[in-house]
Amino acid sequence: MNPLLNLPVEPPFEAIEASHVEPAMQQLLADARAAIAAIASHPNPTYESTVLALDRATDPLDRAMGLVRHLEGVRTTPEFRAANNAVEPVVSEFYSAIPLDPVLWNAVKQVTMAPPGVHSRFLKKTIDGFKRSGADLPPEGKARLQEIDVELTKITTKFGENVLDSTNAFELVIEDSSRLSGLPDSAIAAARQSAESKGRPGWRFSLQAPSYLAVMTYLDDAAIREQMYRAQNTRATESERDNRVLLPRILALRTEKAKLLGFDNFADLVLEDRMAKTGRHALDFLLDLESKSRDGFEREKIDLESFAGRQLQPWDIGYWSEKQRRALYDFDEEALRPYFPLPKVVAGMYRIYERLFGITIRPYTAKGWDPAVESFEVRSTDGRICGIFYSDWFPRDNKRPGAWMDGLRTGGPAPGGFEPHVGLICGNLTPPVGDKPALLTHREVETIFHEFGHLLHQLLSTVEIHSLAGTHVPWDFVELPSQIMENWCWERQALDEFARHYETGEPIPDKLFSRMKRAKTFRAASGQMRQLSFGIADLKMHMEYDPARDGDVVSYSRRLFERFSPAPLPDDYAMIAAFTHLFSDPVGYGAGYYSYKWAEVLDADAFTRFKHEGIFNSDTGRDYRDKILSRGNSEDPAELYRQFMGRDPDPSALLVRNGLAEEAPVI
Repeated sequence: MNPLLNLPVEPPFEAIEASHVEPAMQQLLADARAAIAAIASHPNPTYESTVLALDRATDPLDRAMGLVRHLEGVRTTPEFRAANNAVEPVVSEFYSAIPLDPVLWNAVKQVTMAPPGVHSRFLKKTIDGFKRSGADLPPEGKARLQEIDVELTKITTKFGENVLDSTNAFELVIEDSSRLSGLPDSAIAAARQSAESKGRPGWRFSLQAPSYLAVMTYLDDAAIREQMYRAQNTRATESERDNRVLLPRILALRTEKAKLLGFDNFADLVLEDRMAKTGRHALDFLLDLESKSRDGFEREKIDLESFAGRQLQPWDIGYWSEKQRRALYDFDEEALRPYFPLPKVVAGMYRIYERLFGITIRPYTAKGWDPAVESFEVRSTDGRICGIFYSDWFPRDNKRPGAWMDGLRTGGPAPGGFEPHVGLICGNLTPPVGDKPALLTHREVETIFHEFGHLLHQLLSTVEIHSLAGTHVPWDFVELPSQIMENWCWERQALDEFARHYETGEPIPDKLFSRMKRAKTFRAASGQMRQLSFGIADLKMHMEYDPARDGDVVSYSRRLFERFSPAPLPDDYAMIAAFTHLFSDPVGYGAGYYSYKWAEVLDADAFTRFKHEGIFNSDTGRDYRDKILSRGNSEDPAELYRQFMGRDPDPSALLVRNGLAEEAPVI
């Protein structure tokens, strides 16, 4: 009767309760251990009986645990969180133990032959993965490695919980309407609705992105902006949920793990199997981009302070940047909102990718985890089902912040036909107010296209080996399929498919579109430096940080971020304590945040082919689907890229797109 056992294609979200979690994991762990033991004890280890069998041995556990983690992120309760926290360490210990099983490792080592192509690649990656996970360590080393993995699971889970709780704990209620000066009507209405939902008078603001960004960009009252800024950048530093005590332990454990496995640092450990290969290569890549962006960044700093007529504080940057953009380009971001009603944006996006990739996307009947969740079915135009997905767009108190895609089930070719994939796309977008639809910012539109790119990477995979399918690719390649999709948000032809005024149905006026395009590269160097700061700080913390020499990690990271900030940072700046990308998972984007810029180079360059051949060219789209989206990790990502573009990536494409270089890349 436990719904987490024998999960169907469509997860029974409504039936899953906290009381189901621990009993289900006990059963699924026992089943997985039995499956692993049977593989390890096979009398005649072959590729099929050993390596290929391993690919599916933990499928039921994978799916159930992935579902539990998902529900903890989208409809958390104290009971569900406690259940998740109880099983996370046990499950982590099980996965860590797989490559440390000497009998299993001996069986894997006896497999020397596999069918050519993806199977040969999988055999090599399996053997390399065992070695990188400690299979050749002595018993005491294996035991310590498991202890590290379990502790990392516990404290990184706690890190993420602290950020969620700290974010939700903050609210600012304003009862004097004169203090709302500068805010757009949409933000004022959303704040009023938020207050009413809590039974409060006035206007309520939170640290959720739509609320926070509106205040930092438009509100005239600098004191309120400062209050919001300080709250945002000191999250998870309160005594009852202080991530500052977890950060040094996470870094120390990651370093110890790397050295135990024979690597100089954690970056080298996690990047060995990625495109960058080493932390030094990734860091040099970012530092090169920094040097090429530095002059533009310094000019932008001077220009903004000159425009404002005074030295700026960090909570002034977004506000004065918006005023400068309006003055230079006569462009107001808020003027675009009426043209981006969420239902039309999503429907138009679906039509674009149906044309490009030869698919159909239709509403589906599967029930989600909340009444606001919708489901859809994706099919190839030949009628074959690719998969289903769920969409969940708006903030809730029981839902973690941010935007993301996830896979709940990896399908693909199978003996009985094609098993459908199951995925999801989540956001915390500007919600509807009153009888108006949700009216989005252009950046929110880009976010939808970005996450849907990840989702297509999962749903259009045709790789039969689950471990190499869909988004199971190196993390510095995984952002290519997402980031390239953002380009369509800037093309007139594409915008006309979905950017329609919610009342009149009219497209974006030519003058407004022209202003939008002219403003695209406004403060591009500053935006680039901000992303570079995250990547460089991440790598330096995982490669160079020494607490004895560098002091506490929050102060160390603040010094790193200072170099990239357009205004002096406050002494209590502790953004790193809420950096969930890096620290809410045993690995996550730790030592891998550079991947965004790495993939941005790939996406800027790859989109030049679409620009040259047509952004709706179905032949180009199908070639991209066949050579990138459907191929997962079945070949080296660099080779997949070369197959699509006919050459290696041209790094100048990103600088050209950002207005930081003039010479166009060669097609």
